[in-house]
Amino acid sequence: MPKSPVRVRLKQAGERAVRTGHPWVFADSIRSENRPGEVGDLATVYDRKDRFVAIGIYDPQSPIRIRILHAGKPRAIDDQFRRERIESAIAGRVGLLDAQTNGFRVINGESDGWPGLVLDRYAETAVVKIYCGHWLLHLEELTALIREQIEVDNVVLRLSRNLQEFAKERLNRADGELLVGEVEDPVVFRENGILFEAAVRAGQKTGFFLDQRDNRKEVQALSKERSVLNCFSFSGGFSLYAARGGARSVADLDISQHALDSAERNFELNREEAPIVTCERRQILGNAFDWLREDSTERFGLIVTDPPSLAKKAADREGALVAYGLLARSAVKKLDPDGILVAASCSAHVRADEFFDRVLTTVRQSGRRFRELKRTGHAPDHPASFREAEYLKCIFLEIE
Repeated sequence: MPKSPVRVRLKQAGERAVRTGHPWVFADSIRSENRPGEVGDLATVYDRKDRFVAIGIYDPQSPIRIRILHAGKPRAIDDQFRRERIESAIAGRVGLLDAQTNGFRVINGESDGWPGLVLDRYAETAVVKIYCGHWLLHLEELTALIREQIEVDNVVLRLSRNLQEFAKERLNRADGELLVGEVEDPVVFRENGILFEAAVRAGQKTGFFLDQRDNRKEVQALSKERSVLNCFSFSGGFSLYAARGGARSVADLDISQHALDSAERNFELNREEAPIVTCERRQILGNAFDWLREDSTERFGLIVTDPPSLAKKAADREGALVAYGLLARSAVKKLDPDGILVAASCSAHVRADEFFDRVLTTVRQSGRRFRELKRTGHAPDHPASFREAEYLKCIFLEIE
């Protein structure tokens, strides 16, 4: 028999945050609980006057003690609730993508009403990544719901590091487990007509970085007749788009040979695309920070700097801003006249205004005149409904 939810009363600041729509209750916002909560428990949240505020997922191992599922009037958290939530997420993506794209995000965690859960689709394979134990206890129902709602042949389970031991010991579940179907890793999917591989069972995140799709398309439109340097290139996404956009040459720069090998395979997947096949390309194995600082005469017409997160925690924020400045300074020195800098950040602890200001200040200090072309944030299938979810930002600058 399921246990009743933990009954939690909040301090005033916690009440205010939840009532204004924030999806997290931190441990230090809790005034009292009627019993110790366990992984997977639900928690009903009350204010100081014992009035119902919300219901959420309890996580005793995280400073985010409760992730809100529903706020307002009391509501049962059952199969119907979950069905309505996935239908809402799917409806919100209608019209966002065309037939040339079958790789996209279906559920983006809290911002789609699914705290601690991400669902990505790659062609006929769905990958569900779980960050809190509650969802593991409902995995069978969840898997059936995914197959019913998005009609895929395969479902893969990915687990955050903090859950892997719990999943193995308590539930005999493993990261990369195939829940339904048969699939070879990697799988191949289509993004704006370009084919990519996604390492759905063993790769980073859910297998690919889908969130940069729109920025890759922008790079394609800016690349004609330019030599393009793709720093932190990973599997070559920006390079493939640049090649299709008519780039004279593309160079992938990454510290990982594994990543460069993946980029090579992605180019091979698109051997029927004439602009991609005919584009001159090369790979550079090395640390992007060091390579950009090297004193060489080589210049490029467009440089992308898209590093992994440089601020894993709030204390890393200032160091990350310094690093973004160093990248911008080094990249500008290697740009041709009228070259384009595409600078991106995926660090949630660095605000967009801070990032843009640091890049712009650095470019001004170079003494070169510039024109801002565009600023972007999250792709429509990666909504961010609260500040801590706003991690992605990108700026496009033309440097004279």
